[in-house]
Amino acid sequence: MSAADQSGAEPTGATHSVEIELKFDVDDVTPLPDWTTLPGVASVGEPEPRELDALYLDSDDLALAHAGYAVRRRTGGPDEGWHIKGPRGADGGRVEQHWPLGTEEEIPDAVAQAVSSVAAVRHLAPIARIRNSRTAYALLDAAGGVVAEFVDDRVTATDERAGVERTWREWEFELAAAAPASADERRALFAAAEKAVRRAGGRTAASDSKLARTLGQ
Repeated sequence: MSAADQSGAEPTGATHSVEIELKFDVDDVTPLPDWTTLPGVASVGEPEPRELDALYLDSDDLALAHAGYAVRRRTGGPDEGWHIKGPRGADGGRVEQHWPLGTEEEIPDAVAQAVSSVAAVRHLAPIARIRNSRTAYALLDAAGGVVAEFVDDRVTATDERAGVERTWREWEFELAAAAPASADERRALFAAAEKAVRRAGGRTAASDSKLARTLGQ
């Protein structure tokens, strides 16, 4: 699920969302946090396993990455398809555009057009493949609304150009539709999430994206 505070249809046929999340590194044996200690979280939904397989594309000089963009084709999960993640905003969020998967592996015209000011489609090629065994949990308020989504990721990632494979485990905590609207309440929620993670044995992620970590950045 792409946690967002707004979403809608783009003229190109894409949907978009604003992704606001925290990322943490954890060891293989780190136990899950107690999310019911967070303000507004009354219960945790049942675990939902997802097998994700994403191919990331960029130019040889990583023009998209240097501009803060990521383009991927991902299978598996409720939002499989083509995605473009944009640069981070002042609040740390990233606008993510999403198109259906389709039947072809070629980059759709709408995706190519959306990044054409940064890199031409003819210059794009696979730079990374990220396979992820994910377990997702909905963090629910008393009315059953989803305040946030927590995912426990076990990642196998390959740098397609260097031929280097990396594996790691990480957690993501992402705001969802029933997240608090005020900035102060969101800060309090994030602070409580960080406290719960550190109590369980997690730590701040060494990299702010799976793609950057795959490429050794």
